[in-house]
Amino acid sequence: MTNSYFVGVDVGTGSVRAALVDRKGKVLRQCVKSIQTWNPENDYYEQSSQDIWSSVCHCVKDVIKDTKKENIKAIAYDATCSLVIFGRNGEPLTVSKTTKNEQNIILWMDHRAHAEAARINETKHELLKYVGGQVSLEMEMPKLLWLKNNLGNTWKQIWRAFDLTDFLTWRSTGTDTRSLCSTVCKWNYDASKMHWSAEYLTQIGLADLCHNNFEIIGQRVCEPGSAVGDGLSEHAAKELSLLPGTIVGTSLIDAHAGALGMFGCRARLDADDKKLESSLDNLEGKMALICGTSTCHMSLTHEPCMAHGVWGPYFGAILPGYFLNEGGQSAAGILLDFIVKSHPQYTNIKTKLFKDDFRHIYTYLNNLLEKMASERSFDDICYLTKDLHVWPDFHGNRSPVADPNLRGMISGLTMNSDEESLALLYFAFVQALAYGTRHIIDNLVEKYKRVPYTSMLFCGGLAKNNIYVQAHADICHLPAVIPDEQEMVLVGAAMLGACAARAFENLEATSKHMGGTGVLIKSKTSTHAYHNRKYHVFLQMLAHQREYEDIMNEK
Repeated sequence: MTNSYFVGVDVGTGSVRAALVDRKGKVLRQCVKSIQTWNPENDYYEQSSQDIWSSVCHCVKDVIKDTKKENIKAIAYDATCSLVIFGRNGEPLTVSKTTKNEQNIILWMDHRAHAEAARINETKHELLKYVGGQVSLEMEMPKLLWLKNNLGNTWKQIWRAFDLTDFLTWRSTGTDTRSLCSTVCKWNYDASKMHWSAEYLTQIGLADLCHNNFEIIGQRVCEPGSAVGDGLSEHAAKELSLLPGTIVGTSLIDAHAGALGMFGCRARLDADDKKLESSLDNLEGKMALICGTSTCHMSLTHEPCMAHGVWGPYFGAILPGYFLNEGGQSAAGILLDFIVKSHPQYTNIKTKLFKDDFRHIYTYLNNLLEKMASERSFDDICYLTKDLHVWPDFHGNRSPVADPNLRGMISGLTMNSDEESLALLYFAFVQALAYGTRHIIDNLVEKYKRVPYTSMLFCGGLAKNNIYVQAHADICHLPAVIPDEQEMVLVGAAMLGACAARAFENLEATSKHMGGTGVLIKSKTSTHAYHNRKYHVFLQMLAHQREYEDIMNEK
């Protein structure tokens, strides 16, 4: 397989990306194409499966155009955990109050199903223990229940309901299979029995899904990295410009693909750091952070760890033989964008950058923070926010509080509206996201006695922000590793294809062979005491928000 290549496709929130990847996990070529999102009203986000598939075809054809088709051994996908609905004959079926069939996807970040999630959680069904004690309104069962309650005409016509990852493999092969990753993580599939629970579906009001042996939601569930059907269908192969029969790997959710890519990554160590090698290579000690629009916090254990507000343990959801725990922040990159773009100085800085080689605004703000710290004779930029504190849940809390109704808080604002005030506010939010990660870690290790973490690995857009990564290392008191190959979500997708094509022994071996190496970022022990104090303030802000709620609910 010396001239073997694999295509990885990642369908994110705002774009489709494809990459041509070699056996060493190196991305040789990639292509990006934006996809459309409709936002018809507050908290409603909808997409089109036709638009997404068209973008997939465009990107795949671009990345393989200079490669012999026979050398491309497999293709595999990852995608956001969005709900895709089809009517008879596989035609798109609307999920929208607009009734437009084109809009047949409820995006992962859509929060319309508040009431339905609450109803499901009221059942206190035993399966809910695998999602931190309560289902999230971002998962698929609340969204399906919303469709039943609000779009009866759609509900009566549903032929198939897919997770977006499973739509892509079905569209590629014509074979109706589902990934164990998507079903167990987002659909409340019973992985311990490898079967849908008719009792659960009936209890939550979705008994309709039990008909014909659960054919609407999938009768065959496969492990990630296994081959789907007979490979690419004639029709899909023509659309993708690949050979019919090209192997298609069972997919993963996008964040999980990033975690798969990173779990096999090894830190490059200096001679002085060799003593860290065994702890950094311990798979159970790794937390993978996939940092983009939102952030997902992934970790694996041999024994199950059940924790409130942290999803899982999901058996086999990424790697066979391991339980997955999944924490997360619903708004991360999108939150920083919101804070920066809503500040009075944003337009002025963008104008300035336009004249200065389009330097990225976050690079500009990071440099400004370093300058401010130097002018104040601070040993570290972290001290700049001594009097500025943030609780960052502007879009609710996914982990570990698991409360979509939590809101953001800021303490320490002034009337300043200059560039420095923007830099400080932005940095306070960066730190708040890192304190949120520490909150997840502490919840798992201290409260639920999980195996202690020894390192964090980062990929995604925010992983390219050195201040974001360093803040996490310092605040969580853990070393961080940034893979040399930045596009680890795409590499993770390609790994699924490589495993399906049997390029390596199994998926864990595939991850180790293709995971590559990364840069080690050490935690600054000199700032630990300071961050411990700020973390205490962080937790107090949560307690205060609860107190304010109680006061306002008094009668």
